Amino acid sequence: MRSELRSELIKGYQSIRMAEMLDGEMRLENEAMKIPQLKKLLITPKNIMGVKIPRLEGGAREQALTEFLLEIPVSISEAMKAFQELHKIVLDVAEKETTLRKLLYEIDKTKRKANAIENVFIPRLESAVSFIILRLEEIERDTFAMLKTVKRKMGERDEQIKKEAQIVAK
Repeated sequence: MRSELRSELIKGYQSIRMAEMLDGEMRLENEAMKIPQLKKLLITPKNIMGVKIPRLEGGAREQALTEFLLEIPVSISEAMKAFQELHKIVLDVAEKETTLRKLLYEIDKTKRKANAIENVFIPRLESAVSFIILRLEEIERDTFAMLKTVKRKMGERDEQIKKEAQIVAK
């Protein structure tokens, strides 16, 4: 894309040099002043995968140059056509480079987040899970020991009640 832009720039500047040689610098400047202005460039946001990317619209001539081109020499009209084409290419390159730059930035941001999740968040969660498992096992052992103690005391109480019942029955 940039190579196409370079080649069009070279063609445009060569055509201007040729027009300057054939028609003179003053005539070229006079004709350049007569060229109608471009429309304002309209930048609208476009959403690609949640990334807002500028879309360039407009920047063309408000009126066609056909009637204007009939009045000027061929060398100057060729230079104008070359720069019109160059204008389209510059807008296209600018839009695409901006798109790529913003998408690459978002991709890098996403990579950093993924690495943080993989290298920080997941290990923390795994250590928390292992701590919770160890704590639950400890609580289970304590509960088991407590249940054995309660069962033993209940057995001792039952034995004592039976002994007392035997003593009372005698």
